[in-house]
Amino acid sequence: QVQLEESGGGLVQAGESLRLLCAASEGTSSSYGMGWFRQAPGQEREFVATISWNGGIRRYADFVKGRFTISRDNAENTLSLQMNSLRPDDTGVYYCAASRDGRASSTTKYYDYWGLGTQVTVSS
Repeated sequence: QVQLEESGGGLVQAGESLRLLCAASEGTSSSYGMGWFRQAPGQEREFVATISWNGGIRRYADFVKGRFTISRDNAENTLSLQMNSLRPDDTGVYYCAASRDGRASSTTKYYDYWGLGTQVTVSS
C-alpha cells in the first residue's frame, strides 16, 4: 500500500509560481507511473501532468503546456509539479496519483493510489 501526501499549495496572485510536492510512503513507488490531477469546485477531476517510472515520458494537459513542469526523484520518493505563470482558472485542489503500472497516463481510472490533495488558489 502506497500512501501519498501532497504539500506546497497556497494562495498566490496571477502570474506567480508555486511548487507542489508529493511524498510517497515507500521505495517501491519508484517503479510506479505518477500523475497530477486537479479538481475545481463543482467540476470533475481533470488531468494535469503525468510521468513514467523513470521520467522518460512526460505528458501535459494542453492548458498547462509551457507553464508547468512535472519531475520526480526516485531516490527521495518524491514527485514535483513546478507551476509558473499561474492563472485564476488554475485554482483547485491538486492531487498526486500513483499506478503500479510504470507508464504515464492521463486517465484517472488507471491510478491505484491517491493523495488527499493540496489547495491552490490563484487570485486576480
